[in-house]
Amino acid sequence: MAEIVQVYRQEVPAMRFIGKRYGDGGHWGEWFANDWFSTIENAMGGEQAVHRLYEDGDAYIGLRRWKEGEPFEYWIGEFTAPGTPVPDGFLYRDYPPSALGVCWISGTEESVYSLVDACAGKLAEAGLEILRDEDGAVWSFERCGCPRFTTPDEQGNIILDFCHFVR
Repeated sequence: MAEIVQVYRQEVPAMRFIGKRYGDGGHWGEWFANDWFSTIENAMGGEQAVHRLYEDGDAYIGLRRWKEGEPFEYWIGEFTAPGTPVPDGFLYRDYPPSALGVCWISGTEESVYSLVDACAGKLAEAGLEILRDEDGAVWSFERCGCPRFTTPDEQGNIILDFCHFVR
């Protein structure tokens, strides 16, 4: 059973998200098969560059855009430094310096996603207001960081960071 084990605010610098846009989240396998994360990291100047962006900046990202009445968007990619060249076939979105509301969801990889919607309420309880973009859409993301997400504990649990841009 999954549970939210930590909620906090994290300041992040200006960033560029580089990735590909989908209508659902079922495309992670093709990312690993095509080594697309390496393509983005090479555009940044190498894998070590992702570690300099911000604490937890080395994570793979499942970015979500939701607005009532519009199609759901799911993007897979990585946050990079501002101005990072965008490789052919990829899209980008720039973000100013921001604050994130972060929820750590602990459980098996199959169970952690069941609580992503509960994060909004937990952030509100912590006094964090979720922001909407200029079009009224909410952007949030799964942050699959190493080793929290990639290395299960003795019970087989991992931690998924689920983040919202907050005020």
